[in-house]
Amino acid sequence: MTCGQPDSILIRPMNANDPQAITDAEAAQGWHVELEKQLMRWRDQQAGRSVALVAEYQGRVAGYINVYRQALDGPDAFRALPEIVDFGVFIPFRNHGVGTRLMDAAEDIAAAWSDTVCLAVGLHSGYGSAQRMYVKRGYVPDGSGVWYQGRVCGEYDPCCNDDDLVLFLSKKLR
Repeated sequence: MTCGQPDSILIRPMNANDPQAITDAEAAQGWHVELEKQLMRWRDQQAGRSVALVAEYQGRVAGYINVYRQALDGPDAFRALPEIVDFGVFIPFRNHGVGTRLMDAAEDIAAAWSDTVCLAVGLHSGYGSAQRMYVKRGYVPDGSGVWYQGRVCGEYDPCCNDDDLVLFLSKKLR
């Protein structure tokens, strides 16, 4: 199979071995590693709170995405909107359609629950490719401003440009 052919990408539910495989792949490329976070995603799927998906590219774990039935926090937590959480494509598998296929699957799942889906994206440069992808897919800021450590970051409030500095976006699915 050649790079990028749809049949070289498999999107499947997370299995019990995936949290460790994902954590190992994250560590191998220098990402912040949290095995407990991936184990939580597995448990949430088992409990029916979310759908955790894994992408394989030519048989290797290439990325992951999680869709929660209801937003976990942020401005949409009380609106009962589904939320896409923890989306990642490992660097060697980028530009092969893996991220697009994961997002397509996540949006299909969310569309079964609601006509709108939300997500949060980090603001530092490490999220640059995700920021561009979300805009191209039709996500727009929700208008609540920048959030830091789980709350709205007020004007002139101090914050740190880390993974906790995010902007919430949403998209109409139908």
